[in-house]
Amino acid sequence: MTTSPAVFSGLLGGDLSGLVFTPFRPGVDICRLADNAAGETTLALLRYGAGASVPRHMHPDTETIIVLTGAQSDERGTYRAGDVVVNAPGSAHRVWSDNGCLVLISWGKPVRILDDAPHGDGCTGAAGNG
Repeated sequence: MTTSPAVFSGLLGGDLSGLVFTPFRPGVDICRLADNAAGETTLALLRYGAGASVPRHMHPDTETIIVLTGAQSDERGTYRAGDVVVNAPGSAHRVWSDNGCLVLISWGKPVRILDDAPHGDGCTGAAGNG
């Protein structure tokens, strides 16, 4: 499923330059957009630098990712601007971006990190952590 990134930039006011990003993982910054009652982030923008990644993690609840710019990869494939990725509860993956990307991400519960090894240990793509 694909959709226009322009639709989502319109939801955020079109100008992302004023958003505040903070470090999340090495090479990955986060802009927290919404939290649940427990104070856990449920909607965010993640900005990956070239070669950045997130270690293998498990989703206790559904995760939805919309790639706004660039491309993001996991063990199942590469997703480009406009692609929507849905990860089911109980699923696990490692995520990286060879050339950098911006994604809008929504999840019901925080993920559980399974390992902190960079994806260069058997997954395709550039080494990194994310």
